[in-house]
Amino acid sequence: MQNEKYTISGTDIEEVKRKNAESGLSYKEVLEHLAKTGGSNTKADNATMGMGVKNHNEYPN
Repeated sequence: MQNEKYTISGTDIEEVKRKNAESGLSYKEVLEHLAKTGGSNTKADNATMGMGVKNHNEYPN
C-alpha cells in the first residue's frame, strides 16, 4: 500500500506545501508582477541601476 503523505525518497509532502505557502511569491507570480509593472520601482531595479554604465566605463570593450 502506498503512503501518500511521503514521496518515495521520504519527503513529507504536506510540509513542503506548507513551506512553499510561507515562502512568498512564486516564480510565476514574480513574472506576472514584472509584466504588469515593467520591472520598475523594484529593489533590484534601484540597486542595480547605473551599474552597467559604471562597469562599461571601467572596462570598455
